[in-house]
Amino acid sequence: MDRRHIFPTYAPPAIQFERGEGVRLWDDAGQEYLDFISGISVNTLGHAHPDLVKALEAQSRKLWHLSNMFDVPGQSELAQRYCHLTFADRIFFANSGAEAVECALKTARRYHFEKGDESRIEIIGFDGAFHGRTYATINAAGNPAYLKGFGPALPGYKKLPFSDMDAFQSALSEKTAAVIIEPVQGEGGLRPVSPENLNLMRQLCNDAGALLIYDEVQCGAGRTGKLFAHEWAENAAPDLMATAKGVGGGFPLGMCFATEEVAQYMVPGTHGTTYGGNALAMAVGHAVLDHLEKPEFLSHVQKIAKQLREGFETIQSECAGTIEEVRGKGLLIGAKLSVPNIEVRNAARDAGLLIGVAGDNVVRLAPALNVSCEDVAEALSRIRSALELVKSKQSASEQA
Repeated sequence: MDRRHIFPTYAPPAIQFERGEGVRLWDDAGQEYLDFISGISVNTLGHAHPDLVKALEAQSRKLWHLSNMFDVPGQSELAQRYCHLTFADRIFFANSGAEAVECALKTARRYHFEKGDESRIEIIGFDGAFHGRTYATINAAGNPAYLKGFGPALPGYKKLPFSDMDAFQSALSEKTAAVIIEPVQGEGGLRPVSPENLNLMRQLCNDAGALLIYDEVQCGAGRTGKLFAHEWAENAAPDLMATAKGVGGGFPLGMCFATEEVAQYMVPGTHGTTYGGNALAMAVGHAVLDHLEKPEFLSHVQKIAKQLREGFETIQSECAGTIEEVRGKGLLIGAKLSVPNIEVRNAARDAGLLIGVAGDNVVRLAPALNVSCEDVAEALSRIRSALELVKSKQSASEQA
């Protein structure tokens, strides 16, 4: 594996994957793995799902790319479907989550500008957030590690403690353009925002004249058992929402959702993209939504999520000194550990299970949403073995 001519921004393990099917991957040595990270919440239906393959192959024989100079086949229809299912009236198609967040941030500031309030540029974010790797999105999240070495912080961004509603209420002002939050944090350690706090944030934003933006790039697309995670709260619909990852099922697709009130000012010349929402992405996006919009599909997600959570809780009770707290929501789930999360991830990989890590010493699981009960049971067994192995090594080291 010679990576000398690739930017040294990643450090992948020495595994060469050749093919995948469902929740399983095979490397070039024929070793089989259970994939319970799904390209970081991306492969909604697993690898090489026949419906997505069929949609992509059919479209590839007709039309690949036009750019948004022209009306792209499938865009109007997919936008209409998502608007019918959500709070939104309009959608901007992009390639990625970071682009979708950028669109939301620009739209929020443009809205206040057009309303005659040019001083409203401040964006409020929260500790532990992750909104992407572009210059604006790392400033919106405010993680010092991601800002280091990239020059001065951009003006107009403020960071608050996660779930501190008193601090949030105090921070809102006549300069606040928007608030951005993940209903379930991914990188920040699988921390969900309670429905009560989402409802309160919606009301406080209304009172302050600020817009509410949800980043559902990772927690959307059915991952929590609702089409979008904020739907677990009854009165917390946003003004803007960014999503990506799972909505494309493995094909690059991002979307910025907005109400008509907010989107009306994004007229020709204010924003754009060359590749965003191309014909291939639209074909796959429709095929993914065909599954996500079925109530029985989301019921399956909730059933599997319950099995995973109960499995983690059993391990926590039976394997002392391994799990401190079970975290997450739906199939964006994991645990804060008492042993090093990276060592557990590596031990699980050695046992043929692919999982991820997150902040606050958390291991993160985000399997395909159509994963079976049998595959979950197998994954839990491998996680348990990995935890016990790392705990045993830690105990031996402490005694030496």
